[in-house]
Amino acid sequence: MLERLKKLLRNLAIYGMGDAATSVVSLLLLPVYTRFLSPSDYGVIAMLITIEAVAKVVFRWGVDTAFMRLYYDCADTAARQQLASTITIFLLAVNGLLLVAGAACSSWISWWLFDTTRYWPLIVLTILNTFVTGFYFIPMHVLRIGEQSGQFVSLSFGRSAGTLVMRLVLVVWAGMGVLGVVVADIAVTTVFTIVLARWFAPLLRPVFSRAILRDALGFGLPRIPHSLASQVIGLADKYFLNAYGTLRDVGLYSIGATFGLAPKLLLSAFEYAWTPFFLGAMRERDVTRTYSVVSTYVMSLLVPLVATVGAVASDAIRLTTKAQFHAAAVVTPWIALSVMCQGVYILGSIGIVITKRTRMYPLATGCAAAVGLLANAILVPRYGLMGAAWSNVIAYGTLTAVTVGVSWRLFPIPYEWGRLGRITLGGFAGYAAATMLISPATPPIVGLVLRAVVTIAVYVTVMFATGFFHPGEIRTFKELGRRVMQRRIVPTPTGGGTREQQAEVVEEPAVSDDFPDRIG
Repeated sequence: MLERLKKLLRNLAIYGMGDAATSVVSLLLLPVYTRFLSPSDYGVIAMLITIEAVAKVVFRWGVDTAFMRLYYDCADTAARQQLASTITIFLLAVNGLLLVAGAACSSWISWWLFDTTRYWPLIVLTILNTFVTGFYFIPMHVLRIGEQSGQFVSLSFGRSAGTLVMRLVLVVWAGMGVLGVVVADIAVTTVFTIVLARWFAPLLRPVFSRAILRDALGFGLPRIPHSLASQVIGLADKYFLNAYGTLRDVGLYSIGATFGLAPKLLLSAFEYAWTPFFLGAMRERDVTRTYSVVSTYVMSLLVPLVATVGAVASDAIRLTTKAQFHAAAVVTPWIALSVMCQGVYILGSIGIVITKRTRMYPLATGCAAAVGLLANAILVPRYGLMGAAWSNVIAYGTLTAVTVGVSWRLFPIPYEWGRLGRITLGGFAGYAAATMLISPATPPIVGLVLRAVVTIAVYVTVMFATGFFHPGEIRTFKELGRRVMQRRIVPTPTGGGTREQQAEVVEEPAVSDDFPDRIG
């Protein structure tokens, strides 16, 4: 089990570096984009993303999750090829018809969302792009299952970097506005599809199995209502803002949400590594203890990250955008809080997947979607941007509570509730101290640094003061610190020592066994 945990951490680091590099570049380009795109332009882009998100769910039919789960049941290469080929043929046939239907309805969709038909070409291109990318999960899942995180991140980063470059060229240099954003996505998808063929082709053969399709749909179809409800949870805020406000409101909300989603750098990287980890370990002895400890450590990183993002939101947005976008900062802390709820959901819902009780997903997401719609209908007309942000938190909080409750009944995990409570207390204390002790009039660059430092310092202080760390963990941290210091202070021998003798001088002490024993 310890070896599996090492692989989890290694893959998490690799996935995290790829996501972090892309996201940091995206944030750094915000000052550029906001000079060439107005808040209303961002509103149009946000609504196109809404179309893409819904189309992605429909085009996948839930078989993306089924593919990963059934892949572990395949005995040999031929069985895996039959699985991949069956799903690919099914998606080509069914989604081809849906693509034609979507293109035919594009004018109506444009009128419904924008009160004009002028955006129908953008809608057609968005649906076409989503159709093509709907096949990417097959080779990308295989890379994840095979723990080929380096290749996975290289491909993902290459695609994201290509998109950023193309958008710069078409939006900034060519002045194409929103059209440039959509055309950039199409261009990169075309190139990436050709590149990905190297990994996709070996998985495909002229074979089709009704039995495999039946198993895949049996596992995946219950997730379609769940996935659609998930999109309602995530997108209802923008729809209601568009209905009761303006595209400018949607654009401001999207900018604020962009910063609020920053904790997903950690969460997305973890999710990529987490699913193969918990599925691969599910039959091992004492695995629930491992799941519990990993959950504690993930939350110990996610909570202070969320608190820090919320604390520095105003400074970050003032620093990177024009004055017309500064009002977006009010929603950022609430969106970050929603991300934390999603983190708890990812950690706490694994019992549903392990026990193959995916029919429980629609129950949880259906409840959350209904609560979210009600909250948006009540709060957005009255409170605008803030109403949408509050509704987002309410919806994701409901999703987390219901899903984790159901999953725990199916597959009980002895979570460390006391330590999780200390993490929550530390995060809240750090955020409160940073927002209350530092004046809003502080220059943005100074305020950003000070608030980040105060948030983390208070969080760490609370962790030590409340006894969060076990003695074995503290000893491990001290030994790691000694290892670092030894590398700095031990002089390199000179003169007659052999290479082996020199190596002995800087030999590192072994890390205490107390720490691995707790998680293995």
